[in-house]
Order: sequence, then structure tokens, then C-alpha cells
Amino acid sequence: MGRLDSILIVGCGNMGGAMLRGWLAAGADPAGFTVVDPLLERAPDGVTVLRDLPDGAFDAVLLGVKPQGFSDVAAKLLAQLNPVTLVLSILAGIELDSLATALPQARGWVRIMPNLAAALGKSPMALAQRGLDQAGRDAVTALVTPLGTPEWIDEAQFDLATALVGSGPAFVYRFIDALAAGGATLGFTPEQAERLALAMVEGAAQLARQAPQSPADLARMVASPGGTTEAGLKVLDQDQALEKLILQTLRAARDRGAELAAFAASPKDT
Repeated sequence: MGRLDSILIVGCGNMGGAMLRGWLAAGADPAGFTVVDPLLERAPDGVTVLRDLPDGAFDAVLLGVKPQGFSDVAAKLLAQLNPVTLVLSILAGIELDSLATALPQARGWVRIMPNLAAALGKSPMALAQRGLDQAGRDAVTALVTPLGTPEWIDEAQFDLATALVGSGPAFVYRFIDALAAGGATLGFTPEQAERLALAMVEGAAQLARQAPQSPADLARMVASPGGTTEAGLKVLDQDQALEKLILQTLRAARDRGAELAAFAASPKDT
């Protein structure tokens, strides 16, 4: 399998739109993308926007509809997929078994868990697959690399990936908001506190990504014995408070993802 040059995006909401913007920002040819979305008013220049599924084959189909709309979309796609088409899905709770059963004639099936930072090329991209050989995996990796950092995982880990990758930004935003609120309470204006908190987190994250040290080691490097950082870390580290809180947060998000997946997979009354 070579490059995936023609992509049909079925449902281009917030996440699908972020991925599309990320690809285009990285220099992808807009003519390689066709979007089917009855509600989308406009798309980036050069991208074809349709209300109904087109005729013709595509290298890959990216499913971005609401999970409850999967069955209807799959029924309409049956006549258009062929053995060289990959099915890519960002649908929460729709497992590879369901994708392969509903769209059996595809070359392979891939679940993708990105986040909205895909528009900036900064999203982790958790990937789980069925039916792909190494060439197929390489093609998918090459396709999503402009959106961030691909990581192939076992599908059994997908609910955890949803918690960490998909929900994780909201947890980080809450932490930034708490830093800003604390700074404002202690004397900064709210605007100053937010600007400083955002700039600090951006720089710290970039350094953590580039530094050879682990985040834990970087924290120790900042904290001089008896200094201000150590005083603050003692509050976070007391009784492993922060570690326990984050573990509870991720577990709650992961378990809810598993509940939603079970609901999506269960037979529905007609």
C-alpha cells in the first residue's frame, strides 16, 4: 500500500474539522479531500463539500459522524467501499468488531483517538487497527503524522487512550485555570494571572518534550533544596495527593468510555 492521497471525510464536525485543518496547514493538497456533511456551510478553499455520498473510490474513508449515526452511514457506504479502501474512525465507542462487521469489504479498519490540537499538528494520535499489514500501518502513520504524534496501541487500551488523549486537554485546561485563579487570588489581576499561567505551561510543555530528562527529573531540577518550588511541591506531593487525584480522574474517564462503548455495542430495540 502506498500513499493515502484521496480521503473521504464523512461528518466534519469539531474533530474532523480540526484534522482537516491540520492536514491542510501541513501542506496537503485540498483537492485530495472530499467532505460529506449536510450541515457544513463551507470548507477550506479547494476542498469538495457534498451533502450526499459521492460515487467513486477513495484511498481512505474517515468516519466523523455521531456514533449513533454509524449504522445509517455504514449502510450507505457499503456500495462504495472496495478492497483497497481503508476505513478510519474517530467515532467514540464504535469498536473494530463493529467497523469490520458493518463494512466488511474494506482493506482494513483503524480507530483513531486524536484531540483538537490536531489542527496545530500537536495532537497525540492513538491508533488501533485490524486487517493491516506493515505497509498499511506505515501508510496510516504517514497520513496522521502531520497532525501530531502517532502511537499504535492495542484496542483493549482504547478507553484509556480516550481518557488521556481525548479528555486530557480538558484536565490540563482546568489546571491552567486553577493556576490563574490562584495567582489572581494572591494579587495578580485575572488577566495577568491567565497570561502568565498560559505562557508558563506552554514553555514547560515544550521543554519537557525536548529535554532528555523525564518530567519528574525536570521538576527536581527546578526545585532547589529549601526553596520556593520545593515548598509548593510539598503541598502537591503530600500523601501523593496530586497523583491520586489524577489517577481517579483518568479512571473515571476511562470507565465512562467503557460504559459508552458497551452501550454502543449492545443491540437496540427497533
